[in-house]
Amino acid sequence: MSYAVEQATRALGIPSLIAMKQAHEKIVVLTAYDASFAARVDAAGVDVVLVGDSLGMVIQGERSTLPVTVEHMLYHCRAVSRAVRRAVVMADLPFLSFATPERALDAAGRLLAEAGASMVKLEGAGPVIETTRFLVEREVPVCAHLGLTPQSVLRFGGFKAQAKQAEAQAQLRADAKALQQAGASLLVLECVPADFARSLSAELAIPVIGIGAGAGCDGQVLVLYDMLGITTGRRPRFSKDFLAEHGSIDAALAAYVADVRTGRFPAPEHEIA
Repeated sequence: MSYAVEQATRALGIPSLIAMKQAHEKIVVLTAYDASFAARVDAAGVDVVLVGDSLGMVIQGERSTLPVTVEHMLYHCRAVSRAVRRAVVMADLPFLSFATPERALDAAGRLLAEAGASMVKLEGAGPVIETTRFLVEREVPVCAHLGLTPQSVLRFGGFKAQAKQAEAQAQLRADAKALQQAGASLLVLECVPADFARSLSAELAIPVIGIGAGAGCDGQVLVLYDMLGITTGRRPRFSKDFLAEHGSIDAALAAYVADVRTGRFPAPEHEIA
């Protein structure tokens, strides 16, 4: 067997994530923005490494993700993909880079072809549903993102929990099913009530990855710097400082992977009321 074939058989792919949901195995997702951290995250057994536009806040010191550009994402995604050997590498499409299907295809194509990503993540629904369909029909794997979508921070008036009322939950459920129908392979669900997230995860055929959405999702994602307790400012309530508890980066990463796999994280104190 050649080295290239061996590497391909070792790596996870999108079908692997679908199979994990079907087998009721929790999917572990974590962000990374550079080669050194990406290598450690990958070695810890994380299934998906997200090159998030959260880099605008935790790397660049911005107040939101809005200033992040496609060029920023390309730079960081290249660094991460060079270091990852097993996990799926997923990259965010930054603010307004998917304002039209054509713009989305251009940005996504560069992230896949030039920067080594295997999937792109788009926030929201509405016109994003048709953009998702447009990308998938052109062989671009898509992860949807609903609930608290950080690129909508100005409209939301801050980073606030979403879908707390029945009407909003009904709309989010309809949006999630429409995105699945459009071809999304994965859904990130952020800052919504845990009971709602659990029921939606059970209804969808695609894996649902929660962040501040309780333990009933098919997997969990955190921002790396939050779970290491090194984010400047206030750490989100739904996060946990694994480094403080375990003493080293490698031990913290191993504990995060183990706790997601076994359902110990998130605990009830990490849920959104």
